[in-house]
Amino acid sequence: MSHLLEVQDLEVKFALRSGDITAIDGASFTLDKGERLGIVGESGAGKSVTGFSIINLISKPGFISKGRIMFEGQEISSWPDAKMRTIRGNRISMIFQDPMMTLNPVFTIGFQMIETLRAHRNISKAEARVISLEKLKKVYIPSPEQRLGQYPHELSGGMRQRIIIAISLLSDPAIIIADEPTTALDVTIQAEIMDLLQELCAIDNMALILITHDLGVVSQVTEKIAVMYAGKIIESGLTDKVVHHPMHPYTDGLIKSIPGGVIAPGEKLVQIPGMMPTLTDIPPGCAFNPRCQLKGEICIKETPQLREMKNGIMAACHMI
Repeated sequence: MSHLLEVQDLEVKFALRSGDITAIDGASFTLDKGERLGIVGESGAGKSVTGFSIINLISKPGFISKGRIMFEGQEISSWPDAKMRTIRGNRISMIFQDPMMTLNPVFTIGFQMIETLRAHRNISKAEARVISLEKLKKVYIPSPEQRLGQYPHELSGGMRQRIIIAISLLSDPAIIIADEPTTALDVTIQAEIMDLLQELCAIDNMALILITHDLGVVSQVTEKIAVMYAGKIIESGLTDKVVHHPMHPYTDGLIKSIPGGVIAPGEKLVQIPGMMPTLTDIPPGCAFNPRCQLKGEICIKETPQLREMKNGIMAACHMI
C-alpha cells in the first residue's frame, strides 16, 4: 500500500557565488491519510525548507538537487510551477508563521477567501462565498458574515490565524503543512489553535505536518516525529517513544530543556552548549559533535547514518 506522501532522500541546495551549500541533506519520511507528523529542531535546522520543498515553494537560488517527493502515487518534485498549482493550495495547503504577512492588508477577508477558492475551482462568487462562510464556521469564527467584510487589521492575532486555517481548508486538502502556526500568539491562543488543528484532522481525516521548535507542542499533537539538526533528520519514530526514550543526545537535550517535562521540580533545566552551525560552516563528521558530551574520535571523522535502534526509533549517532 502506497503512502499519501513519501519523501525519499531529499536534498536541497542553495547556489552561492562561493559554491552550492546544502540546506537539506538526505531527508526521508512518509505520511499517511489522517496522520500527524512533527518536524522539530532549532532555527536553521532546515524544517521550513523541508516544508516548502514539498510544495515546490523554494525561492531561487534554492533548488531540489536530489531525491523524490511522491504525493498520491505521483512524483511531483520536478513538476513545473503551472502544474504544481493543481496541488499547492488545493490538495496540499500551508499555514505560514505570521498571519499578518499571509493576509493581504488591502483586501477584505471575504475577497481573499473567494478569490483563493475560485483560483482552484470553476465556481461563481456566490458559491465561493457560501463555502467561505462554511469554513469560517468550521474554525469557530463568531459572526462569520461580518468577518467577510472586514480587513485583517480589524481582527486579533488569534482570529487572523483561524482565518488562515479556514483559507487552508477551502479546497478540502489531503495535507496541511503548518509552519510554526502559533509563533506570534499568546499561550492561551496557542493551545486553542493546536486543539483546533487536531480536531479538524480528526473530523476530515486530513494529514498534518507540524513544523516547530517546540517539542512540548509536538508531544501533545503528533503521532510521529522527525528531529532535524543542520539539515539532517537525526532521529525519528513514534512521538511517544521518542519523547519518553530519546536515543540521540540532541533530542535528549531538547526534552530535558522543557520546563515541567522529565526534569524533577527544583532541578535545573538542561542547556545544550553552543549553537547550531551555519550551513557554510558545518563541521566534519557528526554536525552535533562540537556540542555533544558523548562524542568520540569517530564522531569527528565520520558522518553517522540513520539506523534502527530499540523501540523502532531511527537515530544517527555513533555512540549509542
